[in-house]
This record gives sequence, structure tokens and C-alpha cells, in this order.
Amino acid sequence: MSTPSSAPAATLADATAADAPATALADAPTAAPTTAHRDAAPSRSDAADGTAARRDALLRAGAAYVAQWIGFQHELRGVPGIQVAIRHRGELLLDEAWGVADATTSEPLTTGHLFRIASHSKTFTATAVLQLVERGTLRLDDPVSRWLPELADAEVGPVTVRELLGHQGGVIRDGVVADFWQRGLPFPDGAEILRMAAEEGRVFAPNEHFKYSNVGYSLLGLVIEAATGRTYGQYVTDEIVRPLGLDDLGPEWDADRADEYASGHTAALQAGAPRRVIPHVDTRAMAAATGWFGTARDLSAYFAAHAPGEETLLSEGSRRLLQRRESDIEYAGVLRHYGLGFDVRDLDGASLIGHSGGYPGHITRTWLDLDDDIVVSVLTNAIDGPADVLATGAVGILRLALAQLDREPGAADITGRFASMWSVADLVDLGGALAVLHPADPDPARSAEVLEVDADGTLRMPARASFGASGEPMGVERDDAGEVVSIRLSGMSMWPYDRYRYALSTEQPSELLKGMAL
Repeated sequence: MSTPSSAPAATLADATAADAPATALADAPTAAPTTAHRDAAPSRSDAADGTAARRDALLRAGAAYVAQWIGFQHELRGVPGIQVAIRHRGELLLDEAWGVADATTSEPLTTGHLFRIASHSKTFTATAVLQLVERGTLRLDDPVSRWLPELADAEVGPVTVRELLGHQGGVIRDGVVADFWQRGLPFPDGAEILRMAAEEGRVFAPNEHFKYSNVGYSLLGLVIEAATGRTYGQYVTDEIVRPLGLDDLGPEWDADRADEYASGHTAALQAGAPRRVIPHVDTRAMAAATGWFGTARDLSAYFAAHAPGEETLLSEGSRRLLQRRESDIEYAGVLRHYGLGFDVRDLDGASLIGHSGGYPGHITRTWLDLDDDIVVSVLTNAIDGPADVLATGAVGILRLALAQLDREPGAADITGRFASMWSVADLVDLGGALAVLHPADPDPARSAEVLEVDADGTLRMPARASFGASGEPMGVERDDAGEVVSIRLSGMSMWPYDRYRYALSTEQPSELLKGMAL
């Protein structure tokens, strides 16, 4: 397990848990892009002015800091394990893991451990449906009873494929009894899904409300089987997984690979409380809604195949249809959006598509930034895993790095993690721009300060309206060898993080930390 100031132990969130029950650095890439990705060479205009190389350098600097930040967040939050991958134009920039695969055995988590990625499954199912629409096998306005005649006389029978894809069919979420989400029952088989749909299925009229439905997506899995004559697992493996050349991605629990899965864990009911391991199970007919497994590395490669210009899986038109806003969902003052099988979000002007996942013991989140062709995938192995917070925060850090594109390249002469009684601050070199970020923040880019440099080299907080120390200089104290022994932000001394932590472990911290007394 790594410390916040060291590299993660592996190879190199509050998640929306959309499918869970409603109650409930490298300097160089570690792998080449799969053949499913387009050539990442810069455009002619980029190549001419060096913009592509500059963007690449900034993204690598940003990814390196994402690793530092998530390492800190891992220890701060106490989640058992976190696995993260970042890609740009299909190229893997980060593939790391922190913590343990199983809290009861302390087995280290690696980048090769498999996670249940849950409602990410809906993106695969939606992709499969649009493939069949492109081939003329089925139509988006087909009623579900066209393919599942068992529902011909049911209230849900007229609900269309498109309405199921966009959660506009008014279909019950998980059924009247859904204790399979906490392993009190087996997940339903196909016959049970059809019974649930027929007897319990309609809650609202079609298009009356956005109503998230795992039963609805399970019906889509049955539609795919009826339309293709193949099982759901066979179809998506043949038409999605294999064309991308991915070995660690699949539609359902694979008992033959049981030893490769990260264990799921219960939530911690209080700080430091023990967690129980939650065994994996087959999701049966709900695989199309929640059954998939994968690594962050392979999941990021799959989402990279949904970036603009990619046509390995779908045409441009079909991808746009999946990714455009189909529904606006406002609750408790928060506005969210959903397409056809994909979450849609605007993050400070950036267009993101993706999905979260909540399987018993695993919380996951992936975002694809459509504007900059960046994928961030974060997988956690606990019900309270902060996957959404970490993935969204990582996107913000990468965008902060890209925001320095017009600054002159260079190298800052002071970087590192510093701490005081009040805070922890990271001085981060973003391609020559020195930024102050706070790794305890769930969104460190939002509170980041990019330091200004006076003509005499003095570092200064940016001049702006602020409750903080805007416009004030940052002091730097060095020893005779030139090593930084402290900095001064907002007038207060801060010391290198490891030194600060060591000092707090002694009886007289002030002997090592001049300026603080305990």
C-alpha cells in the first residue's frame, strides 16, 4: 500500500451507483493503444506549431498529479482499493492501483484485478442495440412485444426499444422484491424478468418521467437475444469485446477467473470499522443492466472507442444519438442528463459522457471528455467507494493542466507536498506553470491557484477577489545545500510532508517545526 508521498504499490468517489438499489505515471505510457483506436498523430496545424506535443506534455503532467492526488485520497478515505486508468486519443497515460484486493487477506490490489463494473453494462447494451439498428435487424421504435411476444398483452408491451434505452418507458426499477441486490435472493433469470415486466412492470406511462430501470435494460438483453439468435453474452463478446482486442472485459461473472477478481466490501459504518467481504454472483438475465466486469485499463479502451472520429463499434451518427441529451433529471437542486445508455454531463464547459456502476461491493465511474478525447476510469471495491468524486476530480485536474497551453514551457524549481497545522498543499509543475493544489479537496482543480512570477522571480498568489491571501508572495526557505526546508503560504509556515508527519509522531514537534507549537 502506498503512502501519499510515494508511488502506488501496483504496476505502473461518491459514486452515483446508478444500478445499485435506490436505498442503498508514468512519464511514458505503460501500454500501446489497441488497434481499435485511430492514429493519435497530431493534425497538420498541431504539428506545425508544436501544439500537440505541448498538449501531450501537459496531460502527462496532469496524469502524474492525478496519481499523487488519488494516492492521498486513498489513505484519507480508507477505501480498501482503487484502480485508475487515463487515456488520451486512445493512448494509455496512467494505469495504477492502490490498496488491497481483499481487506481480510491484505492481498495487494494490482492493475490486473477484475472489478464488477455494474451499470457500465448499459453502455454496452445500448451500443449493441445501435449496432443492430445500423444493420437493419431491429428498429428503435419497435415495441418490446415485437421481440418478446410474452409481453403482447402486458402494459409494458407497447414500450419501445428507444424508450427502454433512455429510461423513459416507465418500467419498474428492480421489481417489487429486489433483495438480490444484497444477496438475499439470486438475480432473476429470463422467465422471472418477463414475469416482473408483465405483472409489476408499469409504474408510469411512457415518457411521463425519466425512470431508471434495471428491469428495462434486462428486457433489452432479451430483445438482443431474440433478434440475433445468440445469447446476450455471445453477441456482445463477438461484436464489442473482440473487435477491440480486449482480454479483461466481459459481460458476466466468470467463475474460471475467480482468483482474478477484486473482492467487494461492505461500507464502513464508522471510521476505521471493519468491512465484510461480499462474494461475487452471476447476475443472470440482468447482465445487460449490471453484469459486466473489467479493469480500468480495458474499460478506458472501450470508452475511447466512443470518442469522436472512432467507428470501430458504431457510426458517427449512432454514437451521437447515444450521447446526446435524451432526458433532463432535476432533483434536490441538481440537474443531471441522460442519453441512450450514457450519462451526459457538462463540467465547466466540457462535454462528458460515461456511466457509473454500483454492484454489491464495487462502485465505479468512467468519463469520456468528448472535447479533448480523454478517458478517466476509476474502480473501487467498496460500497462507499468514492469513484465518482475521484473520476470527476481527475477530469478537472487534466483540464487544469490543459488550461496552461498558452504559457511558456519550462520547469518549476520547487515542487512537492507541504503540510501545516491547517492544511496540506501540493506545489505542482504543470508544464512550467506552478500551481498550488490541496489534495484533501474532492475537486482540487476548482480551488487551485496558479502562481504568478514577478520580474525578480518572486512567486505570488494570483491577484483576484478572494477571502484568501491573493496577491501575496509565497516565501521559500532553503538550507545551505539549496534544499527547500519550508515555504510560507498565507503567512504561515509549511514543511515537507514527510518531515511534518514525522515531527507529529515525536513528543516535541516544535523542535523540528519552527513556527508551530503543540
